Amino acid sequence: MTAVSDLHTVLGAGPAGSALARELVTRGHRVRLVDRSGTGPETEGVDRFAADVATARGARAAVEGAAVVHHCVNVGYHLQVEVMPRIQKAVLAAVEATGARLVVLDTLYPYGETHGAVMTEDTPWNATTRKGVMRAELDARYLAAHDEGRIRVVLGRSADFVGPGVLNSTLGGAVFPAALTGGEVPALGDIDLPHSYTYIGDVAAGLATLGENPDGDGRVWHLPTAPALTTRQILAMTEERVGRPLNITVVGEPRPFGPFDEVFMAEYAEMFYQHTEGQTLDSSAIEKAFGLVPTPLPEALDATLAWYGELLAAN
Repeated sequence: MTAVSDLHTVLGAGPAGSALARELVTRGHRVRLVDRSGTGPETEGVDRFAADVATARGARAAVEGAAVVHHCVNVGYHLQVEVMPRIQKAVLAAVEATGARLVVLDTLYPYGETHGAVMTEDTPWNATTRKGVMRAELDARYLAAHDEGRIRVVLGRSADFVGPGVLNSTLGGAVFPAALTGGEVPALGDIDLPHSYTYIGDVAAGLATLGENPDGDGRVWHLPTAPALTTRQILAMTEERVGRPLNITVVGEPRPFGPFDEVFMAEYAEMFYQHTEGQTLDSSAIEKAFGLVPTPLPEALDATLAWYGELLAAN
């Protein structure tokens, strides 16, 4: 089937996929938002669609008629090594069959330990963890499919998310509700090291821009990310905004704590180096190429705390 020029299909209705769907609507695109249930908050201009994109049939149905497919699907930590390659296989086959372009939301995992070096798109892929190696293998297959002329692909890598709707992140549901209510705020690893956080609105803007600009295909881009601060600095900025000292507990090693349960931490342990060495993401390439400007962290925190305040008031 010939792709319809203005339809963007977003696979995955989590924080990134949902934010991207809204961003695409504001840019005038028709949007199909796909997850397994096809249900959730209604957004004007967004058609929700139920499909299991880990299956060939579900992936094909999800992408049919789209000019651009945005792959924002993720799964639980304990399922990633098994399930993410299966999703990739189904999505690649579906996109190749329909002729759509593919935009992939990616992580920093393929780089592995960098010993605090600033990460650019030229940083070597030296992952040694199970999930890091898996992500690197996925990315190599995406880029190979592009180089072989089978499909057009572009990857957008993000640091840890922060922002409205972001719950399962180191700056998410474990931090902001406790900050607003005086509860215990967990802080992972060495909080005096620089650590990049990518605002969810900038994730959406970056992916939407890549979806609109096929001249950026065939490579990895770092999504717009504000200059890194230490996690302690960000927590101090949060204190200023909530008007009280935070009750911070530093979790210096991977152990269950608060919402980080035993199952999660057992799987996250191999990735804990992200909190024991600096994690600084350089996004200057995408900023210069497409004129994007990352949201300053003070603005990001204002929006995040406002959203969490509304969430707490509603519950």
